[in-house]
Amino acid sequence: MPVTLTPISFRGAGDVRLAGDAIGPADGPPVVFLHGGGQTRHAWGGTAAAVARAGAYVVSLDHRGHGDSSWPADGDYGLDTFARDVCAVAAQLGRPPAVVGASLGGLAGMMAEGDLGPVLRALVLVDVAPRIEQSGVQRIVSFMQTGLDGWATLEEAADAIAAYLPHRRRPRDLGGLSKNLRQGADGRWRWHWDPRFVRRDRADPAFARDRLEGAARRVTCPTLVVRGRMSDVLSEEGVREVRALIPHAAYVDVAGTGHMVAGDDNDAFTSAVIDFLATAVLRRHAC
Repeated sequence: MPVTLTPISFRGAGDVRLAGDAIGPADGPPVVFLHGGGQTRHAWGGTAAAVARAGAYVVSLDHRGHGDSSWPADGDYGLDTFARDVCAVAAQLGRPPAVVGASLGGLAGMMAEGDLGPVLRALVLVDVAPRIEQSGVQRIVSFMQTGLDGWATLEEAADAIAAYLPHRRRPRDLGGLSKNLRQGADGRWRWHWDPRFVRRDRADPAFARDRLEGAARRVTCPTLVVRGRMSDVLSEEGVREVRALIPHAAYVDVAGTGHMVAGDDNDAFTSAVIDFLATAVLRRHAC
């Protein structure tokens, strides 16, 4: 069944415009895809379209300051604000959505549900939990910071990404990079997000973890934790802890993938997400 892509926008916290794409039947159960920090709504490969074909109304969203969404004038990129964006989107949808959130997107969904909710029908945490490994996080932040000055060509950008993701085959067609990079007036290619996002002050990790653990304990909606088996961000210990905090959570470990599970093995990731949503969301809707 073909799906039609429709541009859509929402108003997030502080009236920031959030841009996205909607696909699937408008009367289907809503499923919102939230990418990781420094990515865009195009990070999901074919997963969003596959979920739409399964009967869901799918919204792939750009976070504030990312992709085609607005950059907040005050540079507010706190996790609480991302969570309030999720709540605002849920309210405008008019029905509790399922959230499939990678890294930052997963934390925002968990905070929205556990701290500000309940607002969700289901939650998929993609390679993220209250306990994350700071060495892995720092590796990501360092890579993001290396691109702030941009690259002269897409070839240069592809070389930098290939060095960062050595387990992933370097793409021959570089057209897809233009979805995550934008070319400036000086001709250089830079990330498709506000540099203030990565330059922002970071909260004390122990304090943030306490907040996230409290939110996780209050998550009652159906939940799935997906880990990339080679991830240096979500460890096996982190998985055990989040499953103790959310005892009803299901768990999938995807072999051959790192932190960006959907990009490393989109077929395996899509299968895991659809299997979970089929029970947690789609069959309930059919009933």
